[in-house]
Amino acid sequence: MSRIIVECEQGSEEWMNTRIGVPGASCLDQIVNMKGERSTQRTKLLYKLAGERLLNRKEETYSNAAMQRGVELEPVARAVFEMETGLDVRQVGYVYYDERMDRGCSPDGLIGEESGLEIKCPSLPVHIEYLLGGKLPSAYYQQVQGSMYYTGRSEWWFMSFYPELKPLIVKVKANDAFILPLSAEMDLFCQELSELTDKLRAMQ
Repeated sequence: MSRIIVECEQGSEEWMNTRIGVPGASCLDQIVNMKGERSTQRTKLLYKLAGERLLNRKEETYSNAAMQRGVELEPVARAVFEMETGLDVRQVGYVYYDERMDRGCSPDGLIGEESGLEIKCPSLPVHIEYLLGGKLPSAYYQQVQGSMYYTGRSEWWFMSFYPELKPLIVKVKANDAFILPLSAEMDLFCQELSELTDKLRAMQ
């Protein structure tokens, strides 16, 4: 299987277009829970993505000051990660799972041939919570494991960054016990999404 890497700047119009009607890593918790079982939010996401395909545009997403702050801090966090680990991070726009281009993710970086990076820049109390936990926060379990599923990589780095404080940097291994049921659920989800989109188009 050959992954398709789109070389573009994240946030650009080209990048936005790659994501229209595509279930990405950040929404996987709406498809499966941490056990790989179906989420109760699955149907709502199915309708949203089908709607995007009909309109051929991404639905406007809510953005607050905290989210904007994360966007602004990400380049700084990436530089700190490279300095702390000695690893080179390659920035890409989007990675599709395969030539169907019906699922994929926007990694915060790819590292070598087997790894990737997810960066979060949370508020001060949340960063402290993550530091004390010392591991991948459960809120991002599906996103990180899903990123490995989408990209075919065996490990992923997670970084929580807050300026002037020690960052949390942890390496996570791919969990086949989660990825195998995720893969099966994604096949079903993408098939249902395609069928629903066709049905809705016939109604227009």
